[in-house]
Amino acid sequence: MADKKKKKKNKAKVVKPVVEIKGLTVKYDKVVLKKIDWKIRRGEQWVLLGSNGSGKTTLLMSMAGYVTPTRGDVIVGDEDVAWSELRKRIGVMSASIAQKIDPSETVFEVVLSGKNAMINHWGKIPRDDRKAAKRALKRVEVEHLRNRQWGVISQGERQRTLVGRALMCNPKLLILDEPCAGLDPVARGEFLEFIGRLASRKKGAPTLVFVTHHVEEIIPSITHAALLGKGEFVAKGPLEETLKTSNLKNTFGENVSLRKPGGKYRLKVD
Repeated sequence: MADKKKKKKNKAKVVKPVVEIKGLTVKYDKVVLKKIDWKIRRGEQWVLLGSNGSGKTTLLMSMAGYVTPTRGDVIVGDEDVAWSELRKRIGVMSASIAQKIDPSETVFEVVLSGKNAMINHWGKIPRDDRKAAKRALKRVEVEHLRNRQWGVISQGERQRTLVGRALMCNPKLLILDEPCAGLDPVARGEFLEFIGRLASRKKGAPTLVFVTHHVEEIIPSITHAALLGKGEFVAKGPLEETLKTSNLKNTFGENVSLRKPGGKYRLKVD
């Protein structure tokens, strides 16, 4: 009887991944990603660390359906979703998207375009989509900018707008691809505080993958880390177990040391 209860208890602890990646491989002139396996579960907040050229952006854009891999699968929940549909299930904030937005688009239109994973909005706007866009603007704290044009708002305001765009499709997973790039120190601090508020909400907090090559940008709500080096994972798992000096040396290919003064991570190049 005790064994049966134990089995039921263990079974209850199993949480299905929000997104599961199996054997994801991308080849161009050379192999960019090598048989990536990754499970991301509800309630987890991940940081993905890697140097420039490690394959971070290729991995993320493959996960979200913007890059078709050479082989491998991305499973969302229980569904092996078609590549063309992934971008409607996984929200992405990336500079590669920002560069394609017309400067005359309003903040409201940019956010609205995320509903169907479009770049620049066109066509008639359904009433429900308008309501959803208003909610997204409020959620990312830029509702006061709704009628401002993309070309005249600040970089920090653009980053928040892109997060709102990514949230429009109610994604199973939210990917932030180097979201602090181009921000000055003050704007970076404000943006990280904003992401911290978004990720720490008691209700409706997204399952998050925060991509960076700066350990200083790891916010307190991050629970897990994945370290990518030369197209394959060096290590992945719970943050405190994974974020080690030895793993970071292998990730960045340099003699580095990890420190945590005042509770904040710092990486020193020795």
